[in-house]
Amino acid sequence: MSTLTSVPDALARARDVVHPAMVAAVERLNPELGRVAAYHLGWCDEHGAPSARAGGKGVRPALAVLSAEAAGADAAAGIPGAVAVELVHNFSLLHDDVIDGDRERRHRPTVWALYGVGSAVLAGDALLTLGHQVLLEHGRTGAAASAELSDAVAAMIGGQADDMAFEGRSDVTSDECLGMVAGKTGALLACAAAIGAVLAAAPAPMVAALRSYGAHLGVAFQAVDDILGIWGDPERTGKPRGNDLSTRKKSLPVVFALGGDDRGSAGELRRLLLNGPLDAGAVSRASELVEACGARQATEALAREHLHAACRALAGAGLAATACAELADLARFVVEREF
Repeated sequence: MSTLTSVPDALARARDVVHPAMVAAVERLNPELGRVAAYHLGWCDEHGAPSARAGGKGVRPALAVLSAEAAGADAAAGIPGAVAVELVHNFSLLHDDVIDGDRERRHRPTVWALYGVGSAVLAGDALLTLGHQVLLEHGRTGAAASAELSDAVAAMIGGQADDMAFEGRSDVTSDECLGMVAGKTGALLACAAAIGAVLAAAPAPMVAALRSYGAHLGVAFQAVDDILGIWGDPERTGKPRGNDLSTRKKSLPVVFALGGDDRGSAGELRRLLLNGPLDAGAVSRASELVEACGARQATEALAREHLHAACRALAGAGLAATACAELADLARFVVEREF
């Protein structure tokens, strides 16, 4: 099996083959929307000047490319899927920033903060539509991939709706939270991990194994993101420390903590989250309480559990060994990036 040090190389390899296709796709947009999308993707600054900023790790496109290779096809077979899932992922980010009122992403203004809510919504809608257009240009397998993506988007939107509804509740259960995570984060990662194989016309058991891998990776990925949302370094996350607590998000650590005895740390945490806006001192105290409840440790354990389940899902489906090794290493890289 390849070593973890090779994983950034795998991500770079995927970026190299996917980026030209991404640029070609975005250039098809209405020029105004294309300019906004290029800014959001980190390709230019607000004046249209080329930017060297990275637009994220590129995990989803890499999954799509590796998915095709795992099914025995060339990486090129997965490129339309890689482009589509990355476009849809960024559609969701554009809308999430509006919904959450976030004014910064990756240390610069979000699209809605810079160009207005209308531009952010329209740019997101355009990216979603473009993702399906890219797939539907590839015949029967492209239509099947578009259907796979549609199911993922429906689940993702449902998960986002649940996430918003949970903000006003103090009785969210861990099962409810995990169901929300499976939709909001897991669905698109499951799609990304399967879509290359779908485009390669792989047998159903191969596609199912890759989809299961991606679904488990999605839960693990979100668990780590939730840890970073409370305890992460702002220089790395691009958001203030404890941001998820200040917005009262019912993230996995918070839900695990609130499931404790009301007479202890869980009770104090519940009262903090219910009693008006949290200032910096309250956020710091809430972070301490979540950790005192053992919720950080529980969330880390959940991430590792789903990491192992993701790797197990790849076994016995007849997938190409080299691509499977890279998929397993990619999963470990994503999940263990903060442990």
